[in-house]
Amino acid sequence: MLSKLFVDGLHIDWTKIDEDSYLRRIAALEQLEELTFTRSITFFVGENGTGKSTLLEAIATAYGLNPEGGSKNFRFATRETHSRLYEGLTLRKGYQRAKDSFFLRAESFYNVATQAEEYRDVTPPEIYYRQYGGRSPHEQSHGESFLGLMQNRFTEKGFYLLDEPEAALSPQRQLTLLLCIHRLSLGGSQFLIASHSPILLGIPGAELLSFDEGQLHPVSYEETESYQVTEMFLNHREYLLERLLGEGK
Repeated sequence: MLSKLFVDGLHIDWTKIDEDSYLRRIAALEQLEELTFTRSITFFVGENGTGKSTLLEAIATAYGLNPEGGSKNFRFATRETHSRLYEGLTLRKGYQRAKDSFFLRAESFYNVATQAEEYRDVTPPEIYYRQYGGRSPHEQSHGESFLGLMQNRFTEKGFYLLDEPEAALSPQRQLTLLLCIHRLSLGGSQFLIASHSPILLGIPGAELLSFDEGQLHPVSYEETESYQVTEMFLNHREYLLERLLGEGK
């Protein structure tokens, strides 16, 4: 059966990765050779340092997107820090081609916005400003420009990779982003998202892949650490703080 997803899986050829590469010491990645995506929205979840952003960045780069973020038209490098994992990674693509694609990462969005300003001279003003909600991204707060880009630049039938998009957003704005992602996915878009947000992870129908416990494996929403820690804090805040602060004395 032909997949309707733009990217429905990947293969990693580890013979193309240096023997002494730090990538071989990331437990969830070192034994990963094949991965299949089955939903239009896939979340990478897990503790910091487990390889979520590393794999997402490699997928984006292998797809032809700029490692620091942006579309296929963005070509800049503030600093060459991306891993070489993409060199051994082959994407398995579906029969459809995405009408649009974008790699959005919170940590380097300022650099993307700055580069977008430089591209403004070759972009019709009405198109440029419409993509960012009517104003230059540098004339908005980080969260406003971040969300404005997704609401105005992203279209249906696109392939989008988001790295911790919640970092710039308030809880209310995360709900707005949730609605945006859900709407676009119903319109034929595909999302790969690395996130810690218990709000975003609650999107109905999404597949959650955990990088914890040294291997990539599917989990339910309630099994994610993001949900469990948040639920524990909200329901047992006083007890939890007493224990945590008491241990620090």
